[in-house]
Amino acid sequence: MRGVFVTGTDTGVGKTVVAGAICAALAAGGERVAAFKPAVTGIDDPPEGGWPPDHELLAGAASNGQAPADVAPYTFGPPLSPHYAAELAGSRVDPERLRAAASSASVDADVLICEGVGGLLVPLVDGYSVRDLAVDLGLPLVVVAHTGLGTINHTTLTIEAARAVGLRVAGVVMTPWSEPEPIEESNRTTVEQLTGVTVSCLPFATPTTLSEAGFALPIDDWL
Repeated sequence: MRGVFVTGTDTGVGKTVVAGAICAALAAGGERVAAFKPAVTGIDDPPEGGWPPDHELLAGAASNGQAPADVAPYTFGPPLSPHYAAELAGSRVDPERLRAAASSASVDADVLICEGVGGLLVPLVDGYSVRDLAVDLGLPLVVVAHTGLGTINHTTLTIEAARAVGLRVAGVVMTPWSEPEPIEESNRTTVEQLTGVTVSCLPFATPTTLSEAGFALPIDDWL
């Protein structure tokens, strides 16, 4: 399947914003775009800053007529790792269901944009992580990272973890990027030098400016 798998160096780094921007930009360019996320947690929390829950945002940004439930096969109330949220709900994330849902989402679509949960090594269920799902789907990886202190270590560790299992890291996105401080410019240059991966920058975006933000990313190169 044609697409990318968006992961992050941590939770809260802006994965959904980047994934949504990719979806919206491709859709604005005439592509039939489907979105997929294995699980969404924290849906009981009130939305912040006007952003809807992840699966709702991705469904709205995609262009293949998906409902939020089509984007994410699992949703949980507490903001926890999926394996623990499922345990508390008396449930269990099924890897086969995830693979089938991703495949189903890609039917009749030109491109599939997948977004992980938390970081690459977050367990979806005991013995099966976000990284395992990325390997099963076989999509190039886009790593989303903070711009400031600590991002060099977090980003290079994520890339090493991806390459250790044969994943192709297509790019890194640092966000939000507006008027960068010298440390942020240095972080961008250093990550590129250490990893050989091009680091792009996503400007500040809102739910209504996702496509405009997405046009700043080298999506065609990733695909």
